[in-house]
Amino acid sequence: MNRTHVLLAAAALLALGAAVAGLPAPHAPHDPFFPKAPPAPQAAPAPGPASPRFQRQEGALGFEGQLSSAVLATGTGREAYALLTVRAERPAQERRVPVSLALVIDRSGSMRGQKLSDARRAARMLVGRLGPQDRLAIVHYGTDVVTFPSEPVTEEARARMLAFVAGIEDEGQTNLSGGLEEGARALRPHLADFRANRLILLSDGVPTVGTTHPGALAELAVAYRREGMAVSGLGVGEDFNERLMRALAEQGGGFYGYLQDSERLTEILQREVDQAATTLASGVELRLTLPEGVTDAQPLGVASRLEEGARVIPLYDLAGGQQAQVLVKLTLALDATSKDRPMLHARLRYQDVEHERPVALALDLEARAEPGAPDGRDSMDPEVALAVTRALGAQQLQAAAEAMKQGDRGRALGLLDGARNLFGASASALSGEVAEVERTQAAYLNAHDETSVKREALKLHNTSLRSFGQSNSY
Repeated sequence: MNRTHVLLAAAALLALGAAVAGLPAPHAPHDPFFPKAPPAPQAAPAPGPASPRFQRQEGALGFEGQLSSAVLATGTGREAYALLTVRAERPAQERRVPVSLALVIDRSGSMRGQKLSDARRAARMLVGRLGPQDRLAIVHYGTDVVTFPSEPVTEEARARMLAFVAGIEDEGQTNLSGGLEEGARALRPHLADFRANRLILLSDGVPTVGTTHPGALAELAVAYRREGMAVSGLGVGEDFNERLMRALAEQGGGFYGYLQDSERLTEILQREVDQAATTLASGVELRLTLPEGVTDAQPLGVASRLEEGARVIPLYDLAGGQQAQVLVKLTLALDATSKDRPMLHARLRYQDVEHERPVALALDLEARAEPGAPDGRDSMDPEVALAVTRALGAQQLQAAAEAMKQGDRGRALGLLDGARNLFGASASALSGEVAEVERTQAAYLNAHDETSVKREALKLHNTSLRSFGQSNSY
């Protein structure tokens, strides 16, 4: 698997999207995870007056949106931004719901040694944490796939599950698709009986047999999510394919993690179970459509696809207190208006776990269009301006991580400097991001072997995801 495969997958999806009416495809294929040509660093925008907040609340989630300005410039090719926030309020009394899980463990030769030992230990912890109200299936795969079928975790079943885990030995190639398919097959008969159904993949994410194309594997995750199964991808080791594991989690509505130290698998898997057991909203997705005068809407830093004339952004399952933010860049071609008009139609869909019902919320983000109004990032709402600065800096970080992996030290350091300057222009608001970039710069300068460089690149990749407003990465 390599970058070429990912680009080909992106190109295929974009070509499909171009045939769908409503949103135009970009002019050229791009890598949705590591932009090939990030924008040059620019000074952070000077915050302008606050723009109106458009809000809806129903069921478990609140939905809020705001534009970068209440008054936008007329003309063709102008730009604006929309910041969308989906928030699950923390309930007065948190209640654990039963879960149905399938743990899918990579046992291929590349997992030999400490990685597989830690995966077995994490699996034992998971078996110990669940009870008879929960169901668990355990799948391990090399070239072939072996399954312990889904069962309630009674004391008798627990003993058999632990014996099954103890018998996992490294062997064979990496049939990742076969492992996912068997995990989904184990969950499928019980979907109607559980509010939280999740596939948890532990792997270095480098498939070698079965379905290996990243686009096809991501489509598996999309299909499972539509059925009601979330997919989480937990990667271990310096050589794992972070694009693939992240794509599985993003398209599957689950969580993504890079564990440079596989000993952390137990801790992360525990958090995964806790999150699944307190989920308030599943199958969360945003659908964006364009009103007249808006020619394009591009979400920054998150996966999206074109579907029936809408830009669809899959989000992860949300537990109480969690939120997801999505920043959308709008391309405008506006005529002057005397009153506010829609600039983006945003729809939130999800399954309310507690009340077992689908919910749909609609927001129409409105602004006025005037000749000579401040354009682009010159005069933005302060909160949107901060999100734009974060996103531009995160693009620099992702490009720096890619340059690190390619051995281009000068370009990587230049991109890190650009990100630091962007974050630093926002003073104390982004001081944490500045400190993280400085830590990365120092660690990278001291990284003189290939393993250390890969480790810093993967850590930087994770850092960038949080800067895009996503909280589904460990």
